[in-house]
Amino acid sequence: MKYLVMVQGSQADYDAQTGKGSADSPAWDEKAMREMFAHMGSINDDLAESGELVTGYGLREPASGRAVSLDAEGRPVVSDGPYSETKELLAGFWVLDCESLERVTEIAARVARCPQPAGAPAYPVLIRPVDGGIDD
Repeated sequence: MKYLVMVQGSQADYDAQTGKGSADSPAWDEKAMREMFAHMGSINDDLAESGELVTGYGLREPASGRAVSLDAEGRPVVSDGPYSETKELLAGFWVLDCESLERVTEIAARVARCPQPAGAPAYPVLIRPVDGGIDD
């Protein structure tokens, strides 16, 4: 079964990872960034080796994105990020092909143990079963 495993974050977290800390997210130093990338790289390597990794990506900061909706007449309304109405956003994801929900939960728990500076916000790692797709 395929699962979407999602990691959340906020614009403040992306800013903190570039050294611009705030009350909501302390600044990350170079060592913290190396540890985070090593942790995630190890997970990616293990998932590729086990054959469970379908794909995965980290996403750029919300400030570089857009939201597109429709007005009452059906015309597009475009807003640049970050999106003030949304506190937490998708920061990265994996699509995994695992034998069971228990197995993907083990992987999500490993993701959740990613090292980060003291005081950094902790977000849950979200799991959603994938219900078919264009490549199935």
